[in-house]
Amino acid sequence: MALLLINIVGIFAFIGVAYLFSNDRKNIQWKSVGIVLAIELFFAWFFMSFSIGRDAVKAAADGFAWLVNIAYQGIVFAIPNWVPATSAAGGTAQTMNFITSALLPILLVVPLFDILTYIGVLPWIIKWIGRGLSIITGQPKFEAFFSVEMMFLGNTEVLAVSKTQLDTMNSRRILTIALMSMSCVTASILGAYTQMMPGEYVITAVPLNILSAIIMAAILNPVVVSPEEDTVATIHNPAEEAASGEMKAQKEPFFSFLGDSILGAGKLVLIITANVIAFVALAALINGLFGLTGFEWLTLQNILGVIMFPFAWLLGFNPNQAFEIAQYMGTKLITNEFVVMGEVSKSVLAHQGLFVSEHARAVLTTFLTSFANFGTLGMIIGAFKGLVSKEKVDYVSKHVPLMMVSGILVSLLTAAMAGLFAW
Repeated sequence: MALLLINIVGIFAFIGVAYLFSNDRKNIQWKSVGIVLAIELFFAWFFMSFSIGRDAVKAAADGFAWLVNIAYQGIVFAIPNWVPATSAAGGTAQTMNFITSALLPILLVVPLFDILTYIGVLPWIIKWIGRGLSIITGQPKFEAFFSVEMMFLGNTEVLAVSKTQLDTMNSRRILTIALMSMSCVTASILGAYTQMMPGEYVITAVPLNILSAIIMAAILNPVVVSPEEDTVATIHNPAEEAASGEMKAQKEPFFSFLGDSILGAGKLVLIITANVIAFVALAALINGLFGLTGFEWLTLQNILGVIMFPFAWLLGFNPNQAFEIAQYMGTKLITNEFVVMGEVSKSVLAHQGLFVSEHARAVLTTFLTSFANFGTLGMIIGAFKGLVSKEKVDYVSKHVPLMMVSGILVSLLTAAMAGLFAW
């Protein structure tokens, strides 16, 4: 009971931290924030505690697992010695490595989601979910659309297809978009996550992240949008654009589009692989340098654990558990989620050590399920440089610390909401 109360206090503490960092406290729309918070609380309860909700997220997680197993058939055809003989696809390896289990299936999943976008299915879903979210929460239309789009398509991809809209927005609204971009997770990469962490918690984190991002952006950077400004200049929907005659360029032939998608997926696999290898090696190098001091306790993990400890404790853990969770949280923020998932995956899936607790499994999984880290800052700033004026880019760049605060607080709020119903 005591830890549950701490978890509840943590939710309000994270909102309080956002208030302290807000750049316009007088204009925070607390009614809108309260509505979104209530909706998020309902979704957390529905997906974590209600049988229908749990069945829904389990079905979604099983769907991704099914896709990944199909991807293994393609992997076995090309490199059978990378897939275990025990797999349904029937490889020849003794065990499955990180690249095979988590990354190579991206070569199927990314093109699949791109095809759904090409034929207009995903844009249609995004449009109506975004419209409903705007009406219910009172958020500006484009910001509501964007919060949903980035969870399916990724931050830089959505920014790229939103150039016309971004050109019409002032610098403060652009900053809101930047804050929200820190907390996205691409649907096409969820399959990789579900191979390393409990799928039901990975899927649950997606809608919770959308709502947490809206809450934190509304507090950290309140923006009053007039009815005249509250318009959507463009929604990335090739099917509707073609039907209405608004498309300025001819639609790319399908197989050319598919080839580009597969090439993009391959680049993504290489980028993630390179990042994981580099970050793990750099962390080991830093620990090696610390080791030269003779202080055995001086490690990167311990330093990060101390920094993140208060926040981990507020997620409903005793001090010992909180310090271990804090180490993983801090490592994720300075590297990326794959580094931590790769480290804890076996223990989480086997319910060993700290992760005997369902609360620990739910909290860490939902915290990790986002792109919130220092590397994402560079991606977002880089994307804006090619899309908006230098004045707007400079304004966003001045608020980089606020962007990092937003990413951390969104992950914490999502984890706190999920943890509230997992004990």
